[in-house]
Amino acid sequence: MSNSTDSVTEVTSVSWFRRIFQSVAGVLVGIVLVLIVIGVLFWNEGRAVVTAQSLSEGQSTVVSIDPATVQAANEGKLVYAQGDAVVADPLVDPLLGVEAAGIRLQRQVEMFQWKESSKSETRTKLGGGEETVTTYTYARDWAEGPIDSSEFHAPAGHENPEMPLGSDSIQAPAAAFGGFTLGDEVLSQVSGDEPVALSADAGEQIEAALAETGRPVTVALGRIFVGENANAPALGDLRISYTKVPAGPLSLIAQQSGDSFTAYQTQAGDRLLLVDSGAVSLDKMFADAQSANVVITWIVRLVGLVLLFIGFALVTKPISVVASVVPLLGDLVGLGTGLIAFVAATVTGGVTIAIAWFFYRPLLALLILAVTAAIVFGIVALRRRRLAAGALPSGARPA
Repeated sequence: MSNSTDSVTEVTSVSWFRRIFQSVAGVLVGIVLVLIVIGVLFWNEGRAVVTAQSLSEGQSTVVSIDPATVQAANEGKLVYAQGDAVVADPLVDPLLGVEAAGIRLQRQVEMFQWKESSKSETRTKLGGGEETVTTYTYARDWAEGPIDSSEFHAPAGHENPEMPLGSDSIQAPAAAFGGFTLGDEVLSQVSGDEPVALSADAGEQIEAALAETGRPVTVALGRIFVGENANAPALGDLRISYTKVPAGPLSLIAQQSGDSFTAYQTQAGDRLLLVDSGAVSLDKMFADAQSANVVITWIVRLVGLVLLFIGFALVTKPISVVASVVPLLGDLVGLGTGLIAFVAATVTGGVTIAIAWFFYRPLLALLILAVTAAIVFGIVALRRRRLAAGALPSGARPA
């Protein structure tokens, strides 16, 4: 691959007084960030409860149906169905003429272009000032979507050409599902990409469509290359590939609405619409949805704790900046304020989640509190007994 690189280095300095001003401004940002994250963590616990309750409600009321015929008795009910999705006509890329049978046809376009990456090293000088050395590295590589080289730190000599076409997705407007018709709401949730095999003779039609690029087109290994040499790409060369989501067996849980399906509104608050490729049992679909809910809940919790740490670090930053008039002292104080930020983030996040549990799951929260209190009481009682036993004279026994 032809991939030359070059770099530009920039050195910037910030005075001690300027750093103090910036850190004080950062306190306001930190406070706002902490307040926002507290709200998000509280909301996340409520979202998790509503989703879990909605899934449990759905599993207790869902009706299994045969999609071969539409039964009016199931109108408006939450139903589970397995069947084959059938798309009548092949999907066609209107720009390049590539076609494939399936629910969705996806075109991925990459261009060989300049990319910018940067690496910074900062050191604190005696007197509290900071010096930052930033190295901007430029390399040519494949990237999906255009990279705006005018935003580079050093755009001269790293100009990217315009991209003649981008990635796109073409979805079937509808699919037959026994006696039902699946619309966009269901089809958009079907996943399971697989590559589309392109024949070598497809290159002629594609080359005509891309004539304005002035570059030859070759098709090899199921991928379209627009340029002179695929083994040594030049700036502006294109690499195009296709994937499709095939039609076929589907499993879904949704509300029956006429001869189609839509999301089901639960009393708990969520709208249920579960779609899986292949033959997936009803119980597994609900179990997978519950597992996904748990994963999302923990991801939000962990991200929230990280953001709380950042927020409290910003709040305590002025202390270490003031101390950095002597670099070693600033580093030591920075370790201390970092520990304070970590403890504050952990406590704030834990208390927020606990309060949310009392709000959204009072019975479970009280049960956990009772168990925790019992454990603490037991540990304290055991420790007191051991201390009392150790305080008795030799040979004496406790009553």
